[in-house]
Amino acid sequence: MTDPSREKQGLSVNPNPLSETRAKGEKPPQAQPWPGHEAKMRPTPDHGEESYQGANKLLGRKALVTGGDSGIGRAIAIAFAREGADVAIAYYNEHDDAQETLRWVRKAGRKGLAIQGDLSNPAHCKEVIQQVVEEFGGLDLLVNNAGRHTEQADLTGITPEQLETTFRTNFFSAVWLTQAALPQMEAGSVILNTGSVTGLVGSPTLIDYAATKAAMHNFTKSLSKQLAPRGIRVNCVAPGPVWTPLIVSTRPDEKVAHFGDESLWKRPAQPAELAPSYVFLASSDARYYTGEVLSPTGEETTR
Repeated sequence: MTDPSREKQGLSVNPNPLSETRAKGEKPPQAQPWPGHEAKMRPTPDHGEESYQGANKLLGRKALVTGGDSGIGRAIAIAFAREGADVAIAYYNEHDDAQETLRWVRKAGRKGLAIQGDLSNPAHCKEVIQQVVEEFGGLDLLVNNAGRHTEQADLTGITPEQLETTFRTNFFSAVWLTQAALPQMEAGSVILNTGSVTGLVGSPTLIDYAATKAAMHNFTKSLSKQLAPRGIRVNCVAPGPVWTPLIVSTRPDEKVAHFGDESLWKRPAQPAELAPSYVFLASSDARYYTGEVLSPTGEETTR
């Protein structure tokens, strides 16, 4: 049975139109240089472009999503816009991907803003917040989602440069952005962080990355205690394997081909399957939630 309201919005009548290829998780050879680009991925990730239907859960919100050009970030941006939020995205240098995200935000009838730059630079983090506030007139929803990783089979392969870059991008940027955003945030504002299953159970080949995600989980819990008196909620989403450009730009083809096989669903998640977690935590439906780490991993997390 189809939903006529979906047809009126130009959306697919199938509420979860994952292609057969996506559902099976088939991933042909497709190595890309870091940070990777959505348009070149096969299959292309599903961000909910044809499936996500909003219900005004974030009407009037002013949001910033880092790493919003692609992957989970794009899915969040699309979902937030369809829920009624104006959405700014911060991205590194993937201009085409960023413009595609912006197109979907504006197609939802909301204001959109794309800010390019390196979030591992604390000065740029301050500039990002300033631009969002100037463009939207405020900021009450921050999603610290930007991230990077580099696989190393041995701990001795992690150079000081890699270690610092990974921490500055994945964790320090979240602290710097939050510091800059807090003076703009009033009671009812929300901060969401992207963690990872690796931060819960560890990873033998992503030791530094897993450490940054564990830090994000603890940052979430600690900051929630500090900000509760101000009425600001802080939560985290810690996904399992997700089909994003980060995967094809950091792993050899043989690993890409089997990425996600360890999940109980025998495939990686699509970004569209993660976005509802962020919408829930950002909305008033989750008004009693703070300091939580929501874990849509598709697998056991207590191994």
